[in-house]
Amino acid sequence: MRETAPVRGHLPDENPGFVGRRTELERISAALAEHRLVTVTGVGGVGKTRLALRAAHRVAERFPDGAWWTDLTPLDGDRLLVALVADSVDLADHTPGMASTALCRRLADDHLLLLLDSCEHLAEPCARLVSELLAAAPGLTVLATSRRPLGVAGERIVALDPLPPAGRDALELLRRAAGEDFPAAGPAGEICVRLEGIPLALELAAAQIRLQGAEAVRDQLGTRLDAPPGARFDLLAHTERVWPSRHQTLRAAIGWSHELCSPLERLLWARLSVFRGPFDLASATAVCAGGPLTRATLPEALDGLVRSSVVRPPDAGGRHRMLDTIRAYGATWLERTGETGTVADRHAAHFRGLARRADTEWLGARQLRWYRSVDAHHTDLRTALDRLLRTDPDAALDLVGSVAFAWSCRGRLREARDGLEQSLLLSGARGRARARALWALGVTLVLQGEFGPAQDVSERCAREARYTEYEEALEERADAPGQGPYAEAGRPRPGDLTLDAAALAGLLALTTGRPMAAFVVVDHVLDSVPGGPADSAARLRCGLVRVFALTGLGRLAEARERALALRVLCEELDEHWTRTALQYQLALTGLLEGDPAAAAGHARGMLEGTRRLGASLGVALGLDVLATALAAAGDGERAADVSGTGEAYWRSTGQPRRGLPGLRALREKYTDTARATIGEPAYEEIFVRALTGLPQDGLDRALRSSSQS
Repeated sequence: MRETAPVRGHLPDENPGFVGRRTELERISAALAEHRLVTVTGVGGVGKTRLALRAAHRVAERFPDGAWWTDLTPLDGDRLLVALVADSVDLADHTPGMASTALCRRLADDHLLLLLDSCEHLAEPCARLVSELLAAAPGLTVLATSRRPLGVAGERIVALDPLPPAGRDALELLRRAAGEDFPAAGPAGEICVRLEGIPLALELAAAQIRLQGAEAVRDQLGTRLDAPPGARFDLLAHTERVWPSRHQTLRAAIGWSHELCSPLERLLWARLSVFRGPFDLASATAVCAGGPLTRATLPEALDGLVRSSVVRPPDAGGRHRMLDTIRAYGATWLERTGETGTVADRHAAHFRGLARRADTEWLGARQLRWYRSVDAHHTDLRTALDRLLRTDPDAALDLVGSVAFAWSCRGRLREARDGLEQSLLLSGARGRARARALWALGVTLVLQGEFGPAQDVSERCAREARYTEYEEALEERADAPGQGPYAEAGRPRPGDLTLDAAALAGLLALTTGRPMAAFVVVDHVLDSVPGGPADSAARLRCGLVRVFALTGLGRLAEARERALALRVLCEELDEHWTRTALQYQLALTGLLEGDPAAAAGHARGMLEGTRRLGASLGVALGLDVLATALAAAGDGERAADVSGTGEAYWRSTGQPRRGLPGLRALREKYTDTARATIGEPAYEEIFVRALTGLPQDGLDRALRSSSQS
């Protein structure tokens, strides 16, 4: 049971196997009350993460704006450090400029705790970022875990030792992990002493106790730890500055566990080290199968690693993970086998294939499944992209072009833009992959409000679409002379690339207040490209832009008719993204037609859709529409509450309120009406209470209020 009530922020659930550490918890708690940066240092496997999480849960209620956790182990460099930290504090940063600027702005006025876990491999970049954040945000406190101090001025270091080897806590941890009640005197006690109370080593021993018994494990450890250093499987080649003798003990314990694994389990352990995030059986099989480790034998080998506590049991989503120390040991073995590059390439190819399937099946009943899959595999998709940028930029362009739109929908605009710009720079490939990447980059720039660069990218996208479709027409004419209306002339056959280029140009025109330009470009392309509205995601996107353009032109009846028809089509396809955007348009149409009740109903539909998609920008836009509808209906109190929640979501995007020009004017008009109806002091009190409360609670209230309208 949690020791405190739920508070704002995000901390993972505590490990139920936590044992002891009462003195250390008090030291960290006291340090956090007096210092703005507290770093828990210690050897790998000593329990820094568990202790820091337990401490954060205990003190979270001290921080009105929450306690937030960032796991840095997935990062292989500092390029995406700020993006990962921003994502962990629910900053879906949609702003351009320096990445840390928006993060500093997000934290500037907050009183919160930020837990940075596993900083050692990024110690210097972490130190620079922490220094910048602490200077910009007076209410920020940072709790870090690292094998060595960060070296920031004012840092308070809490050095974590292993559990006392002969004490009751080490024995209790071994008992819980093994599921047996051992006496203090006997083999279990000897195991604790031999392993020097290092928690990870004790967990590995407990796994073997379940398989062999305590006496056998004691005897094996005695043989291993009494052996000369060269015989201890002392293979981790990390240069450590603290407790080298205990690292030798931990390495020996991991090596002993490795020795007890079957040959196939050892091979799988090594190959699994290429995964930086959680992995499921399907991904493990695709990446790690080969040679003696076949698709038939791999599941049994994986089960063996789970039984040995090398791999964590699957979570509710069927995903496994390895602790970083265990993964690093496997990586050393992989390097010794000479397979590091081969398996890394296989990993990159697998996730490139996953990205392409997600893009291909975006339209239809599997959209939400693929959207969530891309989100769940985000860490390894980034890892694959980094690998391909070094080894195969053309493949990198293909991968990032396939997932960047999903990343942007999820609010990961910086990562999408960074990956797209790097891939476009490094790859000289022409054709569909480049056109798709330019389209995705253009959308990302529009969402960031970078309209000038977006215009340039939009024009490049259109040129690449024409070039690609022209080349494809020539190839078609060569393969089948005289076939098709464009074949003889060699003219480009307008298709999905042309449609997406038009949708991008239309989106840019809409967001810059030019609905007629948006209508002309998409209407022309929709008429010139054969097909029905459900033939492709690109055609559906063009249809969506046309609906918004009609709304901006005041052709409301036609806009509503087309929107309703497209929504029915999306429901038949079980398509979520376009359907959610259509709800926004229908809500806006309701407001423009003077029907606030209908507008509120559509706004609720939009909010439910954006919540499923995890799109904070969409939630912010939807709350603005709903607040405007409530104000138009004369419900000033609920309008103030929803508007305050909307402001909280807008701040999570790192930018001021935005939206289509027509909505901005209506919102200002009806907000003034609501303020006058209930009085300025009452409106401000409700607004601020919602703004400073839990955003998720405010969203829940908004959905309830709209259903009651």
